[in-house]
Amino acid sequence: MVEVKKGLDFFEAVELRRSVRIFDQKEEFDHNVVQRCIEAAILSPNSSNLQLYEFIRVPESSSLKDQIAQLCMRQKAAVTARELVVVVTRRDLWKSRAEANYNYIKTTVQNQSEKKQKQALSYYSNLIPNLYSRYPGWTLIKKIIAWFVGLKRPMVREVSETDVRISVHKSAALASMTFMLGMKASGYDTCPMEGYDSKRVSKLLKLPKGAEICMIIGCGKGMPEGIYGKRFRVEAKELVKSI
Repeated sequence: MVEVKKGLDFFEAVELRRSVRIFDQKEEFDHNVVQRCIEAAILSPNSSNLQLYEFIRVPESSSLKDQIAQLCMRQKAAVTARELVVVVTRRDLWKSRAEANYNYIKTTVQNQSEKKQKQALSYYSNLIPNLYSRYPGWTLIKKIIAWFVGLKRPMVREVSETDVRISVHKSAALASMTFMLGMKASGYDTCPMEGYDSKRVSKLLKLPKGAEICMIIGCGKGMPEGIYGKRFRVEAKELVKSI
């Protein structure tokens, strides 16, 4: 683990974090902090603990950094970033991640009853394969099953291929937010970007067919002019409801 000086507390980091679009090119930048914040990010909650994502680091020394900045429509947040972090979803890795979880759980339930063991292991040997498998017509079958079961008891309805894809991206986004808060707490700034040519970036990074880019995050020490105006948010009363 990389040792980093104590930074901001959680609420300070949340309050001070902004999407900064211009980064300082002269001040020293500690790339080890990026690694530490990524290691913190992988502790984020994620669907079924499958962790179907990866972080691809592209520091300023990389020959690909300028090329990716070009593919980010030459946004200043990409051009001036001291490091780019490409957050990639890896739905295609579900089998190996499910197997890893299965093997881990198997070692933790050895002293429990056979019934408990089967229940614990069934999640990764049965439910996850049924949800993530892909073959013609399977989405329709899953939706029919969910509808039928839902007639009798509460049932998860989000079982389609699109639903699974959304779930994977949600997990990647949760990890990305942890990463960005970690960077701010460590004294650095970030800017998550969605404006990029995903097809060309994927080709440049030689991503497999099943991988998708969730976002590209520019990192560095923010310049004052990199914050475009005061923060605006809709009032909390418009967003928070109590029943």
